[in-house]
Amino acid sequence: MDFVVSKADEDDFEGGLRAFFEYRDLKMNDATAGKVIAHVVRAKEGGHAEPKWHVHDVEFQMYYVLKGWAKFEYEGHGVVTVKPGDCVHQPPGIRHREIEHSDDLELLEVVLPADFKTRLVDAPA
Repeated sequence: MDFVVSKADEDDFEGGLRAFFEYRDLKMNDATAGKVIAHVVRAKEGGHAEPKWHVHDVEFQMYYVLKGWAKFEYEGHGVVTVKPGDCVHQPPGIRHREIEHSDDLELLEVVLPADFKTRLVDAPA
């Protein structure tokens, strides 16, 4: 494992998994040889959620809301609105979708492994 520093003043947000978000890679993929990815996710200006049901093929996934709010729907748990200070663990394979988010949404997300797949799925019955 390598020592890595990701400086806050490096405004290096770029595209990623979702077109309506921007991602700032915190370099944990480099530090852990692909075991973990961590990034700050923020709402892209003018971007809006595309509420498609999907799952992530992961071992672990969590996010912590830094700013703004978002509304998600989770299989077996219904609609969940999150705001600053809220932390969510998304179990591996849980069906979910993002319904909407504030223009200023910003969250920290940590996922294992760093290279994971996302699959569109049917809505829960």
